Amino acid sequence: MTETPFESLMTILRAGGDARLLGPALDLAADADARHALLAVAADADPDALDASVRQRLAVAALGAGDAALAHRFAAGIDAALAEEVRALIALARFDAAEARYHAVVAANPALEIPELPVELAAARAAAGEAGSGKILAFNRSGRAAPQEALADAEVEGARQAYAEAPTLGFADVGGHDEVKKQIHRRIIAPFQKPALFARFRRKAGGGVLLYGPPGCGKTLLARATAGECRARFINVPVTDVLDKYVGEPERKLAAIFEDARRDTPAVLFFDEIEALAAKRGHQSSQHEIGVVSTFLAELDGFAQNNQGVLILAATNMPWAVDAAFRRSGRFDRMLFVPPPDRAARREILRLQLAGRPVADDLDLDRVLAETSGFSGADLQNLVDTAADFAIEDSIADGGECPIGRDHFAEALGEVKATTAEWLTTARNFTKYGNSGGQYDEVAAFLKKHGR
Repeated sequence: MTETPFESLMTILRAGGDARLLGPALDLAADADARHALLAVAADADPDALDASVRQRLAVAALGAGDAALAHRFAAGIDAALAEEVRALIALARFDAAEARYHAVVAANPALEIPELPVELAAARAAAGEAGSGKILAFNRSGRAAPQEALADAEVEGARQAYAEAPTLGFADVGGHDEVKKQIHRRIIAPFQKPALFARFRRKAGGGVLLYGPPGCGKTLLARATAGECRARFINVPVTDVLDKYVGEPERKLAAIFEDARRDTPAVLFFDEIEALAAKRGHQSSQHEIGVVSTFLAELDGFAQNNQGVLILAATNMPWAVDAAFRRSGRFDRMLFVPPPDRAARREILRLQLAGRPVADDLDLDRVLAETSGFSGADLQNLVDTAADFAIEDSIADGGECPIGRDHFAEALGEVKATTAEWLTTARNFTKYGNSGGQYDEVAAFLKKHGR
């Protein structure tokens, strides 16, 4: 019986052949049994005779096979294999060595920071009943100073139960908006993932980002996905829950929400319809309204406490209604325009919306895309849901499943219209007459590109 290429390499290796053949053999190891046999041979090899990349791959394979000692043997001393080396040390219950190695490599090269490793190490220590060194390896549950006016624990816990939620979404769940995602990754996610590198450049992770654009274009979804990408708690704060007719209550609620975020970082605070809390102050504003805005500004600045590791995201359909003080550096100094989805983004949104639904072969997405220019993400969802309703009606009438097809979308397009036109008309006026400092340049560029 003819040997396979993998078996031929294994025969050579078992006979004492060149250890550098381990790399090609690993490429050909198609299943767990093959990798197990390869690792048995690799155990006798001299790691120093191997390429760093091959050693890293062997370490990954050894960890997958549950052989932490062999994984450490291959990964030890290779900075690029830091994750494998630290995880092997954790599996061997050598927690101090794992922590020391991680600190040494990240101190020498902050770009190699891996936020998951400190969390895994802390969890392994806790499971083993050990206490850590107390050093902060990343933003994992760092303690905060007590506020000058201490809030009752019950208030802070109440804020947590009311608003905090575990992140469940990522950017893969958001159709389109590639440019916005890129900006969010550069300005928001990267500082959370590489805090030591940003600290080396004296750049802090955290701060405020204001997402603005037409309603229904994915601002809230992007905020949730950002929390998921940062592996941070997502604290969704409905502005209507903060506002209160009783003097002093909105201020206490805001303080409790920020205190909860600071106690357990990393955290993403999200305020939707921020203009209700951050409206422009004027001579007609009541002292009650001014007090809420002032408290919000003080919490953003973190005068009494440190906001490190707390990212504040806000969304608004009316950026021109937000008090200018909120856009000062250190507050919501980063404004990101979330436009209606372009053709490629609409295609991705429709793909996600149609996933898992019965779809007919005659459905022409290109035709749908040609007729949905200016539709928001919410409009597209409504369009698909309406088409599905027509398909359900036909299924009931025919006594059998009728998949969503071309005719259903044609009917749906007769009912569902784009809802972004009014916002874009208003925005055009502000880009012409209220674009001081170029704050709406992104909107102006969008309007010019799409001729709106």
